[in-house]
This record gives sequence, C-alpha cells and structure tokens, in this order.
Amino acid sequence: MRYNKKELRLRVDFNNMMSKSVGHEGFSERQIASYVEEVEAAFAAVTAGRGKGMMGWTELPYNQDDVVEDILATAKQIRKNFEYFVVLGIGGSALGPIAAFQAICHLHYNDLPKRKRKGPKFYVEDNVDPERMQALFDVIDVEKTMFNVITKSGSTSETMTQYLIINDILKKKLGDKAKDHIIATTSANSGNLIKIAQKEGYKTFFIPDGVGGRFSELCPVGLLPAAVVNIDIKGLLQGARYMDEQCSNPNVKKNPALLAALMQYMAMKRGKNISVMMPYADGLKFVADWYAQLWAESLGKNKNLDGTACNKGQTPVKSLGVTDQHSQVQLYAEGPFDKVITFIGVDNYRAEVKIPDGCEDFPNVNFLCGHTMSELITAERKATEYALTKAGKLNHTIMLPVLNEFTLGELLMFFMLKTAYAGALMGIDTFNQPGVEEGKNATYALLGRPGYDEKRAELANAPQKLNKYII
Repeated sequence: MRYNKKELRLRVDFNNMMSKSVGHEGFSERQIASYVEEVEAAFAAVTAGRGKGMMGWTELPYNQDDVVEDILATAKQIRKNFEYFVVLGIGGSALGPIAAFQAICHLHYNDLPKRKRKGPKFYVEDNVDPERMQALFDVIDVEKTMFNVITKSGSTSETMTQYLIINDILKKKLGDKAKDHIIATTSANSGNLIKIAQKEGYKTFFIPDGVGGRFSELCPVGLLPAAVVNIDIKGLLQGARYMDEQCSNPNVKKNPALLAALMQYMAMKRGKNISVMMPYADGLKFVADWYAQLWAESLGKNKNLDGTACNKGQTPVKSLGVTDQHSQVQLYAEGPFDKVITFIGVDNYRAEVKIPDGCEDFPNVNFLCGHTMSELITAERKATEYALTKAGKLNHTIMLPVLNEFTLGELLMFFMLKTAYAGALMGIDTFNQPGVEEGKNATYALLGRPGYDEKRAELANAPQKLNKYII
C-alpha cells in the first residue's frame, strides 16, 4: 500500500511545556538553549550506537526485506489453515503485539464473523494466572490453533511454562503433528528455545541479537502476529523509517524525539518524576501500556554509566481519554506538580457517529444534538489540555492525522528514539535491566532451578515476616 508521507506526518505540540503557556513551571527558550552541549552529546551517543550492541532496533526499518516476505507467506498459510492464533509471551513479546492489534484491527475483532475478520481469532497470553490459561482453553480448539512462542532466551519462566502446557496438550492430541501448531520466535544463536525448536522441527523466526524485548515490536516478535491479522507490516516499517529520517537531524528544534526527550529530562531535573500517557482513541489504549514498559525499564536505573550510584527514572502512568477524565484528571489538575502529561490525539477518526436529535426539553442534554462523537472526543481532549495548562501543569500533545499502520510505525519509532535520547541525557545504560534480573533469579531459586543454590540460601536467610504486622 502507498502512503502519503506528508499527509501522514505525526506532529508534536510542545506549547504547553513552555513558560509562555504554563508560567513558571514551564521552560523558556533560553533554558532550552542552555542544554545545547548535553543535547549534542546525547544525539552523538545515540547516532554512534546505531546498529551496535543493544541498539540493533534502529536498523529494523531498513534491513528486513527477506524476513518480511517470509512472514507474509507464513501469515497467509496461518490464515488459510487455522481458526485461532495465540501468542505466548510476556513483556515486550506481548505488549507490542497487543498494542498493534488494538490500534489497527476492528475493536471487536474476535467477535466478528469469519468473513469479516478474514483472519484467525487472536489472543495474547501474557501472564501465568492459572485461571486465565484455563479460560483460554474454553474459547479455543487447540487442534485449530497456531501458537507463537516468543522468548529470546528460551528461559523466560512464564513463557516456557505456557509452552510446556501447550506442547503437552498438542502432543497428546496430535502426536507428531503437534510441531505444525507451534512457531518459535527466538534468538538464532543462543538460548533454550532455538535448541528446542530445532529438536522438535518448529518453524522459527529470529530476534536480532541487538534487539531487546521492549524494542522488539518492529522485528518478527511483532511483525508475525500483526501480519496474521492482516496488518500491513510493510506500512508499519515505512512509518518507522519516516520517523527515523526526521529524527536524524541534530538540531533539537527540528528533531521531535530529541526535543521530547530534552523536555522530559528538564522536567525530571525539576522533580517531575511521573510521565502520564493519555491517548484519546481506544485504538491507542495499549500503546500506553507498551510505552509504560519502554519508559520504565529503560530509564529506571540505580547506576550511572560511570558506575556511580543513582536512583533515576520517571514513573509512567497509563491513562485513556475520555475514560480517565472521570478517574484521574482531578489529580492531574489539582494535585502535586510532579507530572508531565502526554496527550495523543487523532485528526480523523476511522468511523463517525452523529448524535441524533432528542431530549428537546432538556437543554443541558439537547446541546449535544447535531454534533458527532469525534467532535465530542476532540473537544474533551482540548478542554482537558486547556484545564491542565490553566492550572500550570506541564503537558504536550502528539497528533496523528489518522490511526493506520504508517502513523503507528511513526509513533512507535518516535517513542523508542525519545527513550534512547532520554537515557543518553541521563547518563545511564538505557538498554539493560538489572532490576528485573534480581526478581527473575529469586523466582528461579524458589522453584528449584539448578545453579541457584546460593540465591536459595540467601532467600532462606532473609528476615522473616513478623506475625504482629499481619492482621
């Protein structure tokens, strides 16, 4: 599909981050200019790191032509032969596929008749709650299901637990044909899953070595599930490439991701340690969830690059307009000055519903008549933006001309680049996650994984809970 880049260009409005709009809480042109050396260093660091180490994700919009063709051919066969497609994964292996599915597909996709869906019903199992797993078996027929197991290491406890359960059921029902119901997305060079896949004969797709989970949506982790439900993955990559090109400019005023990162960095230095993501479109609800992992796991660190101690980061909060105007905005408007709110708006919604005439005797209801729902949701976004600005609360707005594959690709790449620039400005390792590893290691020890005897002993010697504090 051909996309008009100029018509689909994402816009970022920073007016309400400036002192001219929000008073002393905002920033001046002079203050922004004072960070020129730090900005230049951050841009240079990200540019120098492209395609190296754990920054392989920067090249995904450019280097996957053959992989994309394989994915498209595989997805076509899945649509032809299976009625259900289930992703087994957690973290980025689940949040990315969920976000893309919700953003592009019909909001009640699984409830549509097959002739309208034109693809299998889609599920993502991203937890190990036993009730959830059992509930899945109540709505699918495993003999008509393709399972996509996604884990780079093949040692992710949650995903491999799901795999063990599914593989056991499939083998009992289908014997040797069980292998035709599992696709593995994993590392090509290391880990357990690639070894299992080779032994069992599974179709495999590979996660590039330099791509971490939270940066993996634009590789087979996200592209295969997207293609299965008829999302235009080439358009997704085209949008990401277009955003990447815009963000190749070292001038902070012409690089939207770099300016967004600087604004958040300046806000953090003032103690604004909460980042609220508030899209005004149900299709973008789970983009906020995806962003929460990206921002939290990348920036929440206790060591600087030079090894000195720190406790840095900005807590992401997911919100949904208009829904959470009725649950969270009271806090944002009148609570502490510790947040930066990011609105995401859409110029043109993909459907329109006119509000009909009625309730003529009730003027405070009848005023809605003749308007449309898109007018209402847009007015609510603008009104909330105004109210927060009037209260002196920092906010900015990302506008999508329309929500489609191209603009979603732009948006995902914008956030990934923004995160990379922010981490460089903060002087931390944006791409590791040692805090997550501690919890993983403790889990392994508690469940008796070999090689974790020392951690098991450490847990056994941890301070015991006192009954007097349990009531």
